[in-house]
Amino acid sequence: MPDGLIDAVAAAAAEAGQLAMDRWKTDFRRWEKAAGSPVCEIDLAVDELLKVRLAAIDADAGWLSEETADNEARLSNRRLWVVDPIDGTRDYLRGRPGWCVSVALVEDGAPIIGVLDAPARQESWRAAAGKGATCNGTPLRASMRLELPGSRVPADTLPRIDEDLIAVPRANSIALRIAMVAADQADLCASLRWGNEWDIAAAALIAQEAGATVTDALGTQIRYNSDAAEAFGVVASAAAIHTAAVARLAERASAASIQPR
Repeated sequence: MPDGLIDAVAAAAAEAGQLAMDRWKTDFRRWEKAAGSPVCEIDLAVDELLKVRLAAIDADAGWLSEETADNEARLSNRRLWVVDPIDGTRDYLRGRPGWCVSVALVEDGAPIIGVLDAPARQESWRAAAGKGATCNGTPLRASMRLELPGSRVPADTLPRIDEDLIAVPRANSIALRIAMVAADQADLCASLRWGNEWDIAAAALIAQEAGATVTDALGTQIRYNSDAAEAFGVVASAAAIHTAAVARLAERASAASIQPR
């Protein structure tokens, strides 16, 4: 991995984050790509900026972004930029701080660089494969919880079946919720629905480099740059409780995995 690569990616993400921050809580166009899927003109502006900045860092890498039409040509690339220009768009639109710019560089199906820039929270999260993870320069160590009962979960409410867990405040951004596990602000973050690789690639590396375990909702390792650019959910947790968390969620995950997307 070239020296300075993560600094260059973080600088690009910070510039993109500042663009979004400058327009936050102002008037701009917003609409729905599909029912329940909001987008705004700032998403597109950040996407365009990142295309230029990241291509200057590694022009040979393919491109996968929430706000760019997918192109199967990316499948032939060993390296791939995986980008969510604004993860947590609902919070961005509502004037809440639970959003971030998410950038990952994937190589041979695994993230090697992960950056989250969350300017409304004054947070810069970084990870490089094999080199650990930081937030604002402070090394991260994930939750070391040993038992599933009592685990902190980012959630508004928890179902009765999980009443032995503890709900903690959640951001709209799934990437920031995964990062909470990396920072020992939560013990478990789980999603039991089909999702896109750009939602999780950067945050998953940050959590793993901090010592957490991250899989899909069925406990399977996630391989990025897949044909559909999707994964079935995510479970990010303290390493010692991951098996128990997947087991608890197994019946629900199995039922959800066969539902129409």
